[in-house]
Amino acid sequence: MKSLTDPSQALSTGLAKIRAEFHVPDGFPPEVATAAQAAAKRVPAQHADRTAMPFVTLDPASSTDLDQAFSIEASGGDLLLHYAIADVAWFVEDGDAIDLEAWNRGETLYLPDGKAGLYPPMLAEAAASLLPDGPRPAIIFTVRVAEDGAVKLDGAERAIIKSRAKLAYDSVQASDVPADFAELARRMEANEERRGASRVDPPEQEVEKQADGTFRLSFRPLLQSEQDNAALSLAANMAIADAMLAHKTGLFRVMSGPDASKVQRLRNAAQALGLSWPASTSLGDYQRTLDPADPNQAALMLEIRRAGNGASYQPYQEGVVPWHEAMAATYAHATAPLRRLADRYVVRCALAIANGQPVPQAVTDAFARLPKVMGRADARASQINHAAIDLAEAVMLKGREGETFKAVVTDIVDHGVRVQLADMPIVANVKASGFRQGDGLSLKLVSADPDQRSIVFEPATP
Repeated sequence: MKSLTDPSQALSTGLAKIRAEFHVPDGFPPEVATAAQAAAKRVPAQHADRTAMPFVTLDPASSTDLDQAFSIEASGGDLLLHYAIADVAWFVEDGDAIDLEAWNRGETLYLPDGKAGLYPPMLAEAAASLLPDGPRPAIIFTVRVAEDGAVKLDGAERAIIKSRAKLAYDSVQASDVPADFAELARRMEANEERRGASRVDPPEQEVEKQADGTFRLSFRPLLQSEQDNAALSLAANMAIADAMLAHKTGLFRVMSGPDASKVQRLRNAAQALGLSWPASTSLGDYQRTLDPADPNQAALMLEIRRAGNGASYQPYQEGVVPWHEAMAATYAHATAPLRRLADRYVVRCALAIANGQPVPQAVTDAFARLPKVMGRADARASQINHAAIDLAEAVMLKGREGETFKAVVTDIVDHGVRVQLADMPIVANVKASGFRQGDGLSLKLVSADPDQRSIVFEPATP
């Protein structure tokens, strides 16, 4: 964790500039708010009563837009994951004002001082959210998880559920969750290892607003409860992806791995951070040994994520197997419809397939349009996140001009080199020549400008 001294309130000012620069929406148009008020009053009429099932949710303590609730039961040697997903499509109709606004946004945008939701709060944080304050409409996906971690979609239905508890990652106890929660996560993890999946969950570098209005830059590893909870989404998303592929339809999340030059840059970054990476060990095998609780290893995990070619969305194509390299599997996004537009349509597709019904034409048409829309939304979300981190790093380094920092060259770029600082997870381009990948060097901080969200280094004079 890094404390930020910000007497000039550069972070607050800078975050306001980021919102303006990236056109982050502030609230919703009147016609959308009016439509959401009406939608929130809709009474479910196509849902089975499953309020007796013991569902719970598990999220950050402050979250109120709850997409998922879960219950787990044994079935012989298998585990049945009953995964309830917010039934957003019950509240949002194709072509209505809420739908059109969601297509403009694509996904919820997160900033340190607040979020811009995909849907109005009266839906996303109330009527459609799986909060424990009353019955909610949901889609229950039943996923069978075998002893070896193989998954299969057993069924899906529209249902009314009632969450028993809103559990939080940082306070949940083993007695709060279903008895087989940890076992299901263990099966999914073992299955990932057998598949050779190279999924990386680095600690999140966050800019957080404190109760007193100040900010801090934290480097937060995922808690075990978060990792176990992610296994539930992974199981459901893989099972739904397999079902869609078998029915020759769907929208998939795809990604290819880093090429040889990027792997070499990662090896250089590992050297800079003082980590040992044997030449005979592949990236996939090596990254599974990294400990996110160690700051240097955490920094490398972030670099591994940045080195990936980036995930994208791809509709079903005849004769093409959609593949997600990091997951080493066919994969889809279906479990966060309150926060991602694409998930609402994947949920509708999977619901139809599971019940032997034709996929609605509106869903098939949406699959063709969504890759571009989601690509644009993902890019903006990424730019906003990077801008916030750049701002925080500039504030953090402000006042340290003239100090020297150890670094290593990770890549040769136009007009200089790309370096990784040795004692913090900061990557920068430096105007310098005569260096090769893997070379160590000392840098002097020339400037740190929060207004421009920039830091400038130059080689230190010997």
